[in-house]
Amino acid sequence: MRRRLGVALVIALSAILMAPVASAQKKAAPDLGDKQRDLQQAQKRLNEERQKAAAARKREAGLLAELETIDKRVTDKKKQVVVLDGRIKRAQSDVADLSSDIARLGRQRVGQEEALERRLRALYKIEVQGGALPLLLSGDDPIAKAVQLRHLATLATVDARLIREYRVTSEGLAEKKTRFEARQNELTSLRAEAEEERAEADREVAKRQGLLVKVKDERAYHDGMVGELSEATKRLEAFIRDLQEKQRRAAAQAAAAKAAAAKAAAAKAAAPSTGPRLRTAPPPIDATPGTGFASLRGRLAWPADGRVVGEYGAQVHPRFGTKTFRNGIDIDVAEGTTITTVAPGQVLYTGWFRGYGNLIIVDHGGEYFTLYAHAANITVNEGDEVKQGQVIGTVGDTGSLQGPRLYFEVRHAGRPQDPAHWLRPRG
Repeated sequence: MRRRLGVALVIALSAILMAPVASAQKKAAPDLGDKQRDLQQAQKRLNEERQKAAAARKREAGLLAELETIDKRVTDKKKQVVVLDGRIKRAQSDVADLSSDIARLGRQRVGQEEALERRLRALYKIEVQGGALPLLLSGDDPIAKAVQLRHLATLATVDARLIREYRVTSEGLAEKKTRFEARQNELTSLRAEAEEERAEADREVAKRQGLLVKVKDERAYHDGMVGELSEATKRLEAFIRDLQEKQRRAAAQAAAAKAAAAKAAAAKAAAPSTGPRLRTAPPPIDATPGTGFASLRGRLAWPADGRVVGEYGAQVHPRFGTKTFRNGIDIDVAEGTTITTVAPGQVLYTGWFRGYGNLIIVDHGGEYFTLYAHAANITVNEGDEVKQGQVIGTVGDTGSLQGPRLYFEVRHAGRPQDPAHWLRPRG
């Protein structure tokens, strides 16, 4: 009986002790489920972000990348053709000079041959008459013999000089002809190489045209290009923000250095001196490029003389109805037309930017920037100070979907402005 009572007490105590544990387990179970759900949601968001990043990379590696590859090949081929054309012109000039030298040496050698022929006829007559020795031995006048001997010696010297000059002329003529033949062969090779480079450039241009036709006529290609251009616009905006931040940091560092220098100069000027007081140099003039750019609103010079064929702002594609936003304007000008700066400033960036081709960014101060895209050539370097109207490149079709044209933007604090509000009206 006592044993049964003991067992019952043990069971009761166990139930009392386990109750909080069970309650804690029941309470912990929902907490664990919440954490698992949070983890799953975080994993889902991570996967979505990865998919978005992969999609962005895929778009970047799509039509614009193909267009960029073709444009760079065409640019390289054109540069090669320019180099080869320069070598061809030099070779042609050398060939013309060598041809002139050969003609001159040929005439010179003909004259020398005629002189040698006359001397040979004279020597032959002397030889027919018995040679020079009987002439020297004939007569009893020693003075006449000496004169004849001196005359014969002079003739021998002249003959030796004529023979030597003839040999030099002949050797020079042979050398010129060898060089002429070598340059002619090189010229032929250069012309063939230039033609091959031109043919390859034409094939790349044909590829480019085929791609642009697909973008123009096929909805899938058009939509793909629109998406990629949107990504390119975002990348350019981020790039400009980075450049702007770098400019801000550089300006802050320059201001701090200027303040420190002014403070040091003031302290030095205030310090007592036993020697003669030296005149201090005047403070440096603030030569920040483009100061007062905002005051040029409506009075900016045009970057190229052409017709605006793409306006700033919202655009609707006439065929597919796609809505886009253009941050600048397209100016239709002939390839090779010069690009000039609209105001003084400093070149902040030059180089290739996907979706824009060869791009130039000019900083005008006050967080104002101008952008010039689709350039064929760039004639300035990063860091260069430029004046209004200075040539910075030539118009091309790099990165353009519509052929040769200039894309132009005005930005303030990273935000695009309508260039029509800044460029001077045309009469």
